[in-house]
Amino acid sequence: MGDLTRLSAAALAERLAAGDVSSVEVTRAHLDRIAAVDPAVHAFLHVDAEGARAQAAAVDARLDAGEELGPLAGVPIAVKDLFCQAGVPTTAASKILEGWRPPYSATIVQRVLDAGLVVLGKTNLDEFAMGSSTETSAYGTTRNPWDLDRIPGGSGGGSAAALAAFQAPLALGTDTGGSIRQPGAVTGTVGVKPTYGGASRYGVIAMASSLDQPGPCARTVLDAALLHEVICGHDPMDSTSIDAPVPPVVEAARSGDIAGMRIGVVKELGGEGYEPGVELRFREAVAALEAAGAEVVEVSCPHFTYALGAYYLIMPSEVSSNMARYDAMRYGLRSGDDGTRSTEEVMNLTRAEGLGAEVKRRIIIGTYALSSGYYDAYYGSAQKVRTLISRDFDAAFEQVDVLVSPATPTTAFLVGEKLSDPLAMYKSDLCTIPSNMAGNTAGSFPCGVAPEDGMPVGLQVMAPPQADDRVYRVGAALERALAERDGGVLTDRIAERWVEA
Repeated sequence: MGDLTRLSAAALAERLAAGDVSSVEVTRAHLDRIAAVDPAVHAFLHVDAEGARAQAAAVDARLDAGEELGPLAGVPIAVKDLFCQAGVPTTAASKILEGWRPPYSATIVQRVLDAGLVVLGKTNLDEFAMGSSTETSAYGTTRNPWDLDRIPGGSGGGSAAALAAFQAPLALGTDTGGSIRQPGAVTGTVGVKPTYGGASRYGVIAMASSLDQPGPCARTVLDAALLHEVICGHDPMDSTSIDAPVPPVVEAARSGDIAGMRIGVVKELGGEGYEPGVELRFREAVAALEAAGAEVVEVSCPHFTYALGAYYLIMPSEVSSNMARYDAMRYGLRSGDDGTRSTEEVMNLTRAEGLGAEVKRRIIIGTYALSSGYYDAYYGSAQKVRTLISRDFDAAFEQVDVLVSPATPTTAFLVGEKLSDPLAMYKSDLCTIPSNMAGNTAGSFPCGVAPEDGMPVGLQVMAPPQADDRVYRVGAALERALAERDGGVLTDRIAERWVEA
């Protein structure tokens, strides 16, 4: 039967549809893999083994009965613990939600279940998605399967690590400032942020509502596209959801034809602060795209240099608003409620105990930026910069079909290296933030390993809103070119020194 955990989601789906293997067998293989390697990786916060086996058995029964299910029916998936799933622990990696079991499921989780995918469990993240390394989780740090002394990116490091460690072939993530793409880049996996409004946010625990966007994570471009097609589409439960057909992402991923496509290299996303190995692999990837038939030109987006500063005013402002609901009165942790304290004292004690340092930092920054006398100077000015960034994108897309850049300025850094320097940590999202500010689509695709440390490097592809298929077309062309050169997708070459129990 071979190692089922090494197969792509598309390959597993083919074998399941042909009856060569059952969903129960596939699920068991992945649960066994999780049991063997997750003590070292810590990608999961909760493994729903009983629920996964029941889901897999139900899918097998439906397939045996001749029911026509979705193209990924029976394939396992890991879910970032920011998505609500009815009856399953959902913590957002925070003590303040410890033990909470939602009474409903996020729209995307329900779509995954309806399509016959098997949810293995919930993956680790930075607390409330606030971080770039999955080190701020209240339940411990996730490790990068390429090197257990390094971070797997954040906030969705658990989902990316689960893919790279072959614990799941697919995963769900959310991207507020790069939390799908940055972990994808540093773990050698694929991560795509759909157009804002392309995937429903209903039932996804909010961080910054005008920036958050769920999306697919996978090891191959086609797998990400297949999952994208399952989870995206209009949802009346989300007022920001786009009422339009899902772009033809699967067709684009299968094609990979970029002949005649104009690709713009963003001048401002490179140079000082970018590691030499990252820039080397990026240039090689651009050359591979040019060899595949694309026309490459340099494009200037001058206001991208202000994106980081503007983001770290807008995002905390929205955080301060969204976090107000965790008040110890309705659900979650409640501390100090012994009958002698006032409501305000109980709230203060609960938030002091239940929220971590990074969450508190962002609440304080955001509350200050929104305060009387400072709103126009900080939040208002940041929103004006956001408009200028959107105009840069509009001007660029009049010249080219897509934009490209490194996905991150560096490869994965060491665990603990940047925890004491929040500003250095924030710079990890330097390349990814502009697309969240503008709401367009973007993805990160593996483009080799840096010669200095042997760690993965990602190429970012950005496209206009509702042109998600262009992102997949370029990603597929790159994957094909590098696979022909290197003999397989990047995750196939992860060192195995750590993985066996």
